Amino acid sequence: MTVLHCITGLFAGGAERQLLSLLQGGEGDASDVHVLSLMDEGMIGGRIRQLGVPVHSLHMRRGIGSLSALIRYRRLLREIRPDVIQGWMYHGNLFAWLGRVLSHGSPGVAWNIRQSMYGLEHEKWMTRWVIRANRLLSPRVNSIVYNSAVSRGQHEAFGFKVERGIVIPNGFDLNRLRPDQSRGSKIRSELGIPKDAMVVGHVARLHPMKDHGTFIRAAVQVARTLPQVHVVLIGKGVDTSAVDLIDPVPREMRPRFHFLGERTDVPNLIQMMDLMCQSSWAEAFPNVLGEAMASEVPCVATDVGDSAEIVGDLGTIVPPRNDAALTRAIVEMLELPLATRAEMGARSRVRVVRAYDLQLIVKRYRELHESLANR
Repeated sequence: MTVLHCITGLFAGGAERQLLSLLQGGEGDASDVHVLSLMDEGMIGGRIRQLGVPVHSLHMRRGIGSLSALIRYRRLLREIRPDVIQGWMYHGNLFAWLGRVLSHGSPGVAWNIRQSMYGLEHEKWMTRWVIRANRLLSPRVNSIVYNSAVSRGQHEAFGFKVERGIVIPNGFDLNRLRPDQSRGSKIRSELGIPKDAMVVGHVARLHPMKDHGTFIRAAVQVARTLPQVHVVLIGKGVDTSAVDLIDPVPREMRPRFHFLGERTDVPNLIQMMDLMCQSSWAEAFPNVLGEAMASEVPCVATDVGDSAEIVGDLGTIVPPRNDAALTRAIVEMLELPLATRAEMGARSRVRVVRAYDLQLIVKRYRELHESLANR
């Protein structure tokens, strides 16, 4: 069985890291696996290559196709002759469907939708067109994988084919994601964060739906209330050049705010955190919550996507776009006795082990692909 994973790009985002995790977890052990990026190899492509998985790129500019890219794609399909094409995200889904049209034979096609749908008005015009095209073509694919029950409901209400939908949540490598105080202490030292500081973490690319503004405003209030707090922000575009994020932080507090930008060592960075915060007003299945919980870090999250289902009663869920509620939840969590937070963290890991162990998720993808190859 040959499986081609077709993804928009290979940046360090949630979908890209989940694809990497599936491959690291053995998704390709029983098959010949290839990865196609519509753009370039980004930060993740090299790591996929290190696993022995071929990575192909069409080098398309964002949102812009070309005849030469289609010719290269057709040539690749004729070369590897996939039995299954697994799309990732809306643009990758379109190319997965197109792969059936351009291929010899008729490979099985599965889509993978990784985000929620709280309204097309929040999307760029090209993305709106691509989502509508996904809706139109959804009856013509074999399966639509959603990583969130909320996302599935939203898309099917919008018109995506109900009979094609299944939910496979994100999976987490529990050997790689585990508490490690030595790693946490080393990273604190590298960043100049005192050993006795309380670290609030936030991991998200710079995008309006991630709502960095609400998080920054809440974090400033938390830092005023608890002088020992440091705030660490990680994600593409979230660096010292992001003046709109830095300006709201009072000058005297800025040494306690660390804007690290895009990183590939997020699991290591999580080890130094006392609390993870997810502040988005739109999500499907936030990877960062599972990663933090697997590392025994308690979470405060907004009530979007499947966040409440992931966190359960082992963290705090607050309404989105509510500075006061987010501030209160973070302060209350940090003011809990250390032993209480440690117990909450340990139980959080058990929750991830039972529901989101990567090996369970790899098994489900493998069974899906086998069913499509043998249909």
